[in-house]
Amino acid sequence: MKVAIIGGGIMGCACAEALAARGIDVTLLERAIPGAEASSAAAGILGAQVESHVAPELRAMFVEARALHASWAESLRERTGIDVGYRKTGVLQLAFDEASATSLADEVRAHVSQGLSAQLLGAADLASVEPEVSRAAVAAAHYPDDAQVDPRALLRALIVAIARAGVTQRSGTLVRSLVLEGGACRGVVLDDGPLVADAVVLAAGSWSSLVPGIPESLPKVTPARGQIVLLEERPPLVRHIVFGPTGYVVPRGDGRVLCGSTLEHVGFHNEVTAGGMSRILSRSIELVPRLASAAFADAWASFRPQSASGRPLIGASPVPGLFVATGHGRNGILLAKLSANLVADAVCAAPKTA
Repeated sequence: MKVAIIGGGIMGCACAEALAARGIDVTLLERAIPGAEASSAAAGILGAQVESHVAPELRAMFVEARALHASWAESLRERTGIDVGYRKTGVLQLAFDEASATSLADEVRAHVSQGLSAQLLGAADLASVEPEVSRAAVAAAHYPDDAQVDPRALLRALIVAIARAGVTQRSGTLVRSLVLEGGACRGVVLDDGPLVADAVVLAAGSWSSLVPGIPESLPKVTPARGQIVLLEERPPLVRHIVFGPTGYVVPRGDGRVLCGSTLEHVGFHNEVTAGGMSRILSRSIELVPRLASAAFADAWASFRPQSASGRPLIGASPVPGLFVATGHGRNGILLAKLSANLVADAVCAAPKTA
C-alpha cells in the first residue's frame, strides 16, 4: 500500500511515522522546508486540561492525547538520540478577581468529577507553589499533569525517525492538485507529474483548503496568526506554565521563557508586529512580574490552522481515499500523536478503491 502525505510539519511527520510503523510505503510531500511554519513556532504546551474549557466536550480527547506524549518522547529518544523536551511541569491558571476565581472553582470541580488531577489554590498556596507569579492573583487552578515539549526538537526527532523507517521525504514539492477518478482520490499531481497512491493524507496546516481538488464538503481551514516572544532569565525562576486571562508564560527550564500569544485573523501575513509584542510582554509581566528584567531573545509569528467547524479534522474525508489531519487550532502539538494514530487506523481500515 502506498500513501502520500501533503504537509511536512509535525502533523504530517507524525502521520508518516504511524503509517510506516504499520508497514506502509509513505511519501511525505512538503512545499518548503519541513516544519518551517506552525510546527517550529509553537509553544509546545500539552495543556489538555487548561485548554479544555474552550470545548469541554473535547476534554477526554485532549487527556488521551496528552497521555501519549510521555511514551512517544521516550520512544523517539531511544530511536534517534534526540530529547524532545517532554516535561510534566504542570499548569497554573490565574484569576485576578473573585468572579474569575469562582469560574475556576467550577472548572476544577468539573475536572475532579471526571477523575482528573486539579486543585484550586488560594493566594497563599499559590505563592508557595510558584513564588514568582503576580501577587495580584487571588486564586489559581493547578493542573499538575499538563506538560510541555519543545516543538523544534520534536520535529527534528520525527524527521530522523521517519527517515530511518524508510519514509520518502520530498521537500520543495508543490502539490498542484489531487488526482480524482471515479469519485475517489488516487494520488496527487506534482510539478513533475502524477504521484499515484492508494491513499492521500492532507496535513498541510493552514494551507489545507488551498490544495486544488479538496472537497467543498470539508470544513474550510484558515490561518490564525499567533505571535510569540522569547525571553531569557538567569537563573531560571519560573517552574510552571502560567496562564492568565489573555496570555501565557512557558518556562523551558534552562532559562528560556516563551511568552504568548496573539490570535489574529489577518490572512497569510506573517509579520511580528509592535502591537503584538507590546500586548504579549505586558500580559506576561502581569503574570510573572520578574520577567520585566529578563533579556529579550527573539520573537516570531506563525499560523494556526483553524477549521470552520472549530473542531480538528481527523480521519476519513467525504472523498474515498482522502484522509485529513488538520484544523487543530492551537492544540496541534498536543493532538499530534493521537491524530496520527487515528489517521493510520482509518487508512488501514478503509476499503480499497478499485
